[in-house]
Amino acid sequence: MSRLSANSSRALVRGTVFGLGLTASLLLTGCQGGQPGGPPSETSSTTASPTSGVLSPRPSATESSGSATPAAVYKPADAKGKAKNVPVPVMPELAKENSKAGLEAFIRYWYAVGNYADETGDISNLRALSTPECQACTYFQKASTDSNKNGRWLVGGKVRIPTIEIVWDDTENTHQAKVQVIQDAINYYNADGTEGRQADAETNDAFVVVATFQTSWKVVDTGVIR
Repeated sequence: MSRLSANSSRALVRGTVFGLGLTASLLLTGCQGGQPGGPPSETSSTTASPTSGVLSPRPSATESSGSATPAAVYKPADAKGKAKNVPVPVMPELAKENSKAGLEAFIRYWYAVGNYADETGDISNLRALSTPECQACTYFQKASTDSNKNGRWLVGGKVRIPTIEIVWDDTENTHQAKVQVIQDAINYYNADGTEGRQADAETNDAFVVVATFQTSWKVVDTGVIR
C-alpha cells in the first residue's frame, strides 16, 4: 500500500494497537502456530506466484462499422505521467468462501485492490473490504487518495505477497494471517512533473492481517510485526 504523506501509513501501522482484544505479541505468537494457554491452532503456509490478486481481462476489440477498435493497453506510471488503463482487480470466487483457502485468496485480492488504489486514487473497492473500525485500513486509504490529489502521482510501490501463513480456528469467525509483504521502491511526483517527497526504498516486511467473515470477508486490523 502507498507510503505517501508526511506521516506515512506504513509508519503509522507500526504503532497500531491490534483490535479484538489481542496484543501484538499474541498475534505474533498466533501466526507462529500456537495460542497461549490452549492447543495449537491449525496453520497453513503457502507459497504462491508474485501476483497478489486477479486482474480483470483487458477489453476485447469491438467491431464498429466493420473495423476493429484496439483494446485499451495498460501503461504503468513513469516520470512523465500517471498510469493509464489500470486493470481493475476481480475478486476470485474462492475469496468469497468462509474457509482457510478462501481467506488466503481474499488477502491476496485485498492487496491487489490496494495496488489499484495507489495507481488510480480510487479507494471505493478498498474501503468496502475493511470494517470502519480498522484504523490502519483508513491510513492506507488516505495515503492512496493523497498520492493522487491535485494531479500528483507515484511510480512504483507495487506490493507482492510471496507467502501467507494462516492461523485457523473452526469455532471462530475471525482469523489471523502472517503475510510477507514486499513493496517496490516508490518515487513521488507533483502535478507539474517535478519530484515530490523523498523516494522510499523497497521494503520486505511481515504483516499481521486480522479478518472476519460475516456474509463476506472484511479486514479488521493489520500491522507490521516488529
